[in-house]
Amino acid sequence: MKSNRRNFIQTLGLGAAGVGMSSAVPLTADAHAFGYKEKDDEQILFVGDNIAVANTGYGKVRGYILRGIHTFLGIPYGADTGGANRFMPPQKPQTWEGVKPTVWWGNSAPQIMEKRYSDQYSSFVDHWNYDDVSEDCLRINVWTPALDGKKRPVIVWLHGGGFVNGNGIEQDGYNGENISRLGDVVYCSLNHRLGTLGFTNLAGAGGEKFAASGNVGMLDIVAALEWVKENIANFGGDASNVTIIGQSGGGAKVTTLMAMPSAKGLFHKAVALSGSSLSGVPKEYSEKLGAAVLKEAGLGPNEIDKLQQIPWRQYIDIANKAVASMAEEAKRMNLQRGGYAPVADGKFLSDKPFFSDANHFSADVPLIVSTTFNEFSPSRTDANVEKVSLADVKEKLKPRFGDKSGEIADAYAKVFPNKKPIEIWSMIISNRKNAIATADAKAKQKAPVYVAWFGWQPPLFDGRMRAFHCDDICFWFYNTDLMLTHTGGGARPRRLSEKMAKSFVNFARTGNPNGGGLPNWAPYTTANGETMILDDVCVMKNDPDREARKAIV
Repeated sequence: MKSNRRNFIQTLGLGAAGVGMSSAVPLTADAHAFGYKEKDDEQILFVGDNIAVANTGYGKVRGYILRGIHTFLGIPYGADTGGANRFMPPQKPQTWEGVKPTVWWGNSAPQIMEKRYSDQYSSFVDHWNYDDVSEDCLRINVWTPALDGKKRPVIVWLHGGGFVNGNGIEQDGYNGENISRLGDVVYCSLNHRLGTLGFTNLAGAGGEKFAASGNVGMLDIVAALEWVKENIANFGGDASNVTIIGQSGGGAKVTTLMAMPSAKGLFHKAVALSGSSLSGVPKEYSEKLGAAVLKEAGLGPNEIDKLQQIPWRQYIDIANKAVASMAEEAKRMNLQRGGYAPVADGKFLSDKPFFSDANHFSADVPLIVSTTFNEFSPSRTDANVEKVSLADVKEKLKPRFGDKSGEIADAYAKVFPNKKPIEIWSMIISNRKNAIATADAKAKQKAPVYVAWFGWQPPLFDGRMRAFHCDDICFWFYNTDLMLTHTGGGARPRRLSEKMAKSFVNFARTGNPNGGGLPNWAPYTTANGETMILDDVCVMKNDPDREARKAIV
């Protein structure tokens, strides 16, 4: 089974371009475009023994100051997850003497790295950044305007990758310097356990000792939020005003946290971009998969500790073979996808539909749900695909929608008469069914939900990229001139980014996004489907694709 970002978002009714990475140092940001005022030839980077030194509960850390923003990279928030700690809840980090240097990223969580750069176009477009990979990966990064007693809103970024891939710095657009400066906020990003090492449920075979094993990747995030609660005041942040935001798999992490009892009180607002979940993996399937892992490894139920000693790369292969062996069982249980993701065990993660309880702590958490028009753009790197007819589109859709393909294509073509067939195809495979299901569920609770639909199209690849998966991230974080391969840079994307970023900061500060330059953004209701269209000209519309979506079962 190929488990990656593309597989994950396709189960959400979304699609994405492929995976690619490159290495970049955060010192390359164009300061002139982001509100930093400097004198000619004035020093902008400061690093030294007594510069950017902060206290944590485990020891002092030393970062650097860049363009006025204090930056700390790779701070430990948990212990090494290897060996006896594998499959176990995260442990506290060891304390240290002296001052720990935190000027470079922490390790990425174990994941398959071979051929990660094989697709040149994807590597160019996403410009993903990866450092060393190891089980000693529980690290958090912090950007802050000052180390003072000011209580700034705190933003915590959760990366995408479908619970299997990624890290907290995988794209240049994740960098926190510019949003920290623009909004006077503290911005954090983090790494946590993923895939087979984060979500193998061994509780069925191993009993209480391994009760948490199916959710340790999410419990890592809870531990990071606990670190924020305990330490962020030392970085000028307010632990009582924390907003979590994630994209794709990170968006699903956001809604999953909203259904985890241990996360109660650790965050106060939430944003899910291009991905969300309304339930976890069924406990029955996950326990059978855990048993299949042991069988694939040639071990018995009383030999789980031997799984903790297998090199992580070898373990991933064993665990993925177990997924393949469970393919028929996944179909029998009508799972959209098998594999490793948070488990609805009823203990660490709710086994009830998310947002279904009016008295749950999530009922008090405002939420933004946003997707893009063209999560997947089939013609991005192939101009010939741009010429498809509507009849061609209907044929292309048959493997996914069967006999309904013609009806669905006609419905979208009717609602969006000015769209070309290639755009109709893209919008159908990028449909908002799951995003709207999340908004409908959340709308039954007390705190508001706001819905956005990002339609801005970059002038790259002869206009064939369209409003693709991940393109909106750098707009929310005021990084359009940093993530050039997603925007082209310049004034046009920056104008929209300023409105989006300021609205996001207002939401992080107050729970209401209004006042940042967008039109009045009304909370979503199921009756009206209020949706903010994000483009060169932003407008509020009532459920603009409702009639088209009705055709998708």
